[in-house]
Amino acid sequence: MSSLLILIAGCLGALAGPLLVRPGYRLAVEPEQPWRADCPAGHPLGRRVAGWVGPGRCPACRAGGGVGYGGSAGRLAVVTAVCCAVVAAVAGRAPELAVWLLAVPSLVLLGSVDLAVQRLPDVLTLPLAGVLAGGLGIAALLPGAEGSWPRALAGGLALTAVYFVLFLINPRGMGFGDVKLAASIGLILGWYGWDLVFFGTFAGFLLAAGYGLCLVALRRADRRTAVPFGPFMALGALVALAVGGLAG
Repeated sequence: MSSLLILIAGCLGALAGPLLVRPGYRLAVEPEQPWRADCPAGHPLGRRVAGWVGPGRCPACRAGGGVGYGGSAGRLAVVTAVCCAVVAAVAGRAPELAVWLLAVPSLVLLGSVDLAVQRLPDVLTLPLAGVLAGGLGIAALLPGAEGSWPRALAGGLALTAVYFVLFLINPRGMGFGDVKLAASIGLILGWYGWDLVFFGTFAGFLLAAGYGLCLVALRRADRRTAVPFGPFMALGALVALAVGGLAG
């Protein structure tokens, strides 16, 4: 049953990944700039749901063979599928799995936007924290839940406080979007335990440092180049979940 559950979760992630291309394109703008309203070919996308969700080309481009949004639907499908499969392997049939599967696409989307323009939009970070807090509260009431909702809330508050202090110390190296994302990461890791909060946070910093060193070694950056931290916060949490699930 667990293998089938992992397969189903991976398939759901593979289906969700390509749907992130369009919102990723629209949200990947510099701070203080409005979200993109037109596709690369100049066709208006609209403000309704259809303008945000759909294939990697707008309807006018699909009809005329125009260019797409520039994102890799295949890469997003693979990343989202792997992440969904990992959380399914960790959670099993526990009710919190539904919350994790809802959160994964948002975290992948946030990571892709942060890598593109070093920005974590409030339109994603704040609702994600709310959905996680509410979803885990419901999951805690259901039979088979394997975590603690009060500890998850405490983890979210604690990690937000830590990142806020780091932001105050070095605002050029730690963006305020990272502070807001820390609430969601703390909720996810705190659900399972304080040891995962510590390990996931450490893993995120370690992965970000390794990424920065690779850029320096390849001469694509120097020591003062800012590194998008959001993807590594999420990846560190995934690593912690995977290691914690295997250890358990």
